[in-house]
Amino acid sequence: MRRNPLTIHHDANLVQAIEMIVEYKLTGLTVTDNDGKAVGILSELDCIKAVLNALYNDGDPEYTLVREAMSTDLSTCSPGDGIVEVAQAMLDTRQRRRPVLENGKLVGQVSSSNILWALMEHSRRKTLGARK
Repeated sequence: MRRNPLTIHHDANLVQAIEMIVEYKLTGLTVTDNDGKAVGILSELDCIKAVLNALYNDGDPEYTLVREAMSTDLSTCSPGDGIVEVAQAMLDTRQRRRPVLENGKLVGQVSSSNILWALMEHSRRKTLGARK
C-alpha cells in the first residue's frame, strides 16, 4: 500500500490531472471532494475517453473538469483486508487501483503493481520455506 497517495480534487481541471498522471508515471488518481473524502477514480483510460470526447465535440479538454471524466464506481479496501481478497476483487471489477479507507478516511492506495509484487514475494517465501 502506498500511504498518502497523490489525489486530485473533483473540481480540478482534467489537464492538471493528466499532467500529474504523466509526471508521476501513475495509472490513475483517487478523486477527493472538499472534505478530502474519496469520491471516485480517474484512470488513464478515463482521461483518454474525456479528451477524445472533447475533441470529437469541438471542445477543449482544458475546460473539462475531473468530475466529468472520473468513475464514481468506487471500490475500496481497508488496511486489514487480505491481499488475496483485494487481488480477486481487482480482477472481478477490472480496476487497477483501490483507495484504502480507514474509518471512512483515505489512508492509502493499493495498485495492481503493489498486489503483483506482494503476491510474488509471498510465493517466493512459500517456495523457499518448502525447500528447507
